[in-house]
Amino acid sequence: TIEVERSLRVIDGMIAIFSGVEGVEPQSETVWHQADKHNVPRIAFINKLDRIGADFFRAVDMIVEKFGANPIPLQLPLGREDGFYGVIDLITMKGIVWDEEDLGAEQHSISIPKEYEKTVHAYREKLFEKLSLLDDHFMELYLEGKDIDTSTIQDVIRNATTALKCVPVLCGAALRNKGIQPLLDAIVSYLPSPIDIP
Repeated sequence: TIEVERSLRVIDGMIAIFSGVEGVEPQSETVWHQADKHNVPRIAFINKLDRIGADFFRAVDMIVEKFGANPIPLQLPLGREDGFYGVIDLITMKGIVWDEEDLGAEQHSISIPKEYEKTVHAYREKLFEKLSLLDDHFMELYLEGKDIDTSTIQDVIRNATTALKCVPVLCGAALRNKGIQPLLDAIVSYLPSPIDIP
């Protein structure tokens, strides 16, 4: 805990990693509250979604219950437990899958499978509703039913994350490198650079 405390005083942003099986664990709670104390912007990554008993949605609910935070899922998992094979990006509305042979070194875009379409559209609506509460300009575009481009969405998420108003949530299975490239992209897109913060 002391090591974490010393780190949090100097870092610009952090990734809070939660197990998709256990959800929010006691040590994660301690670190989260320390990050609150030091006003550290963060991204949440729900890991181990390829394990038996993993549940992405329950882990997101636990972030709300335990921390009273405002998690904003930017991805949904494709497949469950040992059938987990990729993620759906709610911003680009594309699926991302990884090769088993090269342990996730290569990622490929796919169109959203039919059986996921209804859930994906519902979660994209929720994403837009949450973002419209964080930014007046976004709310105008959303209420007028205009097409909102990717960079506008990302700007709103970045500003809200840096201002500690939301926590973007991504998911994957790090052991097999599933979900790691989008997570690295999210660090660049949503966490502050040293010039963004005091």
